[in-house]
Amino acid sequence: MPTNPKTKIPYHEQIANKLIEQLKQGTAPWQLPWKPGEPRMPHNPVSGTKYKGSNAIWLAMQGREDPRWMTFKQANSLDAKVIKGQHGTIVQYWKLFDKVDKTDCNGKKILGVDGKPLKETIKLEKPKVISAVVFNATQIEGLPELEIKTEPDWQRHERAEKIMNNLGAILHHDQHDNAYYSPSTDSIHMPRRAQFDTADKYYSCLLHEGAHASGASHRLNRDMTGRFGDESYAKEELRAEIASLMIGDELQIGHDFGQHAAYVDAWIKVLQDDPKEILRASRDAEKIQQFVMGLEFEKQVNNTAKICNERSKNQQISFINTTETESIELY
Repeated sequence: MPTNPKTKIPYHEQIANKLIEQLKQGTAPWQLPWKPGEPRMPHNPVSGTKYKGSNAIWLAMQGREDPRWMTFKQANSLDAKVIKGQHGTIVQYWKLFDKVDKTDCNGKKILGVDGKPLKETIKLEKPKVISAVVFNATQIEGLPELEIKTEPDWQRHERAEKIMNNLGAILHHDQHDNAYYSPSTDSIHMPRRAQFDTADKYYSCLLHEGAHASGASHRLNRDMTGRFGDESYAKEELRAEIASLMIGDELQIGHDFGQHAAYVDAWIKVLQDDPKEILRASRDAEKIQQFVMGLEFEKQVNNTAKICNERSKNQQISFINTTETESIELY
């Protein structure tokens, strides 16, 4: 008997319900250890993009070992095909813009040199919700093996160091077995590196706290006023946990759930009270990931600009008074 569309469970509720179930069982994506160099966040090998926000979490929750997901048509474009009897997974996204035929002042379509109507992009008055069905690589036959290009330890650790240095939060190694970010002092407090089993676990923990630090008023400006046990505190932890999962995948340092098990009951309550919170948390986590990863290049750009400015300044001084600039080093 066909399902009545009026009784169909909304997408965000499907995600929230399944996530609550997995949190109770300890099988949510960020509750499971992710090994360094092991890509786990869902991506589309045909379009070359990574799934974002709640779609990324939803697909990661499906328990597939292969992170590749694509539509039926995309699989066919690779001379592969979905195995008979396999069921796809629905993802949704918001369409904010659309392409329409370009018209003149009389409403007549404007044609290009090929005789076809020219297109223009317009912003939709009301965003459209677009659904698509995707299949995991394990549901498709004829695909090549997953290629994993693992960066050497020193390279991924160097990237993590650069990001944290550019973040600007003060770092203290003054804790024994826990880590936290203090908004009042804009400082991160960590155990010593030697107390971690591996360097990757150290950086995984450090970047989790860096995700929290991104919420400072002079950065992404999130609500950082909550205390342990508060609903707002649980929401911030959910954002940082999802973000650190994404960052860990991007930097190939993996993910370690560690001390964050204390928040599970609070997350369950938050999602039960408001299933849409998973959409907001995933969206904010995506912003955190983009902000943090952007820090990898920020100082390099700033340093380049600074050098150029110094060159210009020194050359101007040299032109005005060469005697005074004999000892100035031109970069």
